[in-house]
Amino acid sequence: MSYTMWKDVPVPFYMSVYFFHVLNPKEILNGEKPMVEQKGPYVYRKRIQKDNITFHPNNTVSYREYRRYYFEPSMSAGNESDVVTIPNMLVLGAAVMMENLPFAVRLMISATFKTFKEGPFLTKTVGELMWGYDSGLVDFLNKYLPGMLPSSGKFGLFAEFNNSNTGLFTIFTGQDDIRNVHKVDSWNGLTQLNYWRTPQCNMINGTAGQMWPPFMTKESTLPFYSPDACRSMELVYQRPGKLKGIPLYRFVAPKTLFANGTDYAPNEGFCPCRQSGLLNVSSCRHNSPVFISHPHFFNADPVLLDYVQGLNPTEDEHGLFIDIHPQTGVPLNVSIRLQLNLYMKRVSGITETGKISEVVMPMIWFEESGYIDGPILNTFHTNLVILPAVMEFMQYGFITLGLATIIIAALVYHRAKVKLPHVPHVLPQTDRERSRRVCTQDLLIFILFTSSY
Repeated sequence: MSYTMWKDVPVPFYMSVYFFHVLNPKEILNGEKPMVEQKGPYVYRKRIQKDNITFHPNNTVSYREYRRYYFEPSMSAGNESDVVTIPNMLVLGAAVMMENLPFAVRLMISATFKTFKEGPFLTKTVGELMWGYDSGLVDFLNKYLPGMLPSSGKFGLFAEFNNSNTGLFTIFTGQDDIRNVHKVDSWNGLTQLNYWRTPQCNMINGTAGQMWPPFMTKESTLPFYSPDACRSMELVYQRPGKLKGIPLYRFVAPKTLFANGTDYAPNEGFCPCRQSGLLNVSSCRHNSPVFISHPHFFNADPVLLDYVQGLNPTEDEHGLFIDIHPQTGVPLNVSIRLQLNLYMKRVSGITETGKISEVVMPMIWFEESGYIDGPILNTFHTNLVILPAVMEFMQYGFITLGLATIIIAALVYHRAKVKLPHVPHVLPQTDRERSRRVCTQDLLIFILFTSSY
């Protein structure tokens, strides 16, 4: 059952995307504080399929997991044709990346932006921003500077995620040691990463994020490797709970997950850092000034909220969690929420940046969620709740029956011994002792046999 669930995930997963629509782009260029309005959710059904599954002699299995997204209008608050304004990563991101180049080069870059009519802000439909739009600048860069952009086709925030795989995972099957089941042995042939500055931060820890080893306790943690975040992450126990009668443990992100190196020393390897609550992923995102955080800067330095108007973080809406059945390590309810932010500032020579104040600007946040329901939930409830309860009841029932049988057998033996008439010299002494010994042995065998039930 566990293998079937791993191979063909029976739980429907959805990705809900929220855009931070910029309300005052002209004022931002004059140095004023950004004002944003959340739009969404725009919900996509996520289809997961594992291919190239190959088992190895060392109790590992390799596979690639492909993902595809399908828009779900009935679950969304709008359509993909909705128009949204967000910062232009191609312009404002490139400006920060090139701020240390000679002034003359920056002037040429600014002229290039004007030639292709690329401004500091984009006003596009949701579908274009998600999956790509035509851009003369993108075509120019792909032709003369190949490899600079993550995609060779249209440029979109999720263009490289759709119809793609998460890399070649090799995980342990747990056949020799159940404590290792689902743990990652390597990713794309690597046992450690090369994005970060310390060996600890480059470690590939935990599982691939779908299942975990069984027999968890409240002291257990939930480590997993995320190719999208370019690092391993670890969730901690928060509280027990139940999903339709099935016991679970809820694991959440600790406040130290995205803390900077000053507030949490082990995270120094993820720097250069800014305020706590931001993960700098530029090293694995073509050096673009991109940061990951919790939505609305939840659990982040409060100063980040002062730089942008329109944010209101709460744990219920913006905290991530995974509900696990502790005895099996199978997730029952999952909600992974992350936010994509762009660091932007004024760069002299690139006039498109105007007088923009230095700010970490939220662009979108998304939630990948899924929970067990329907026939698979009924199967789980039967196997993990009803059958264990029946077995426990039967266990105590058999113990009670065994004790009662022992008492009855003892009483019968005692009464038989009392009523046995004394017949002297009917049998020789040795025969009487042998008969008594045989009867005693038979009784003990009978008691042990019945009590074993």
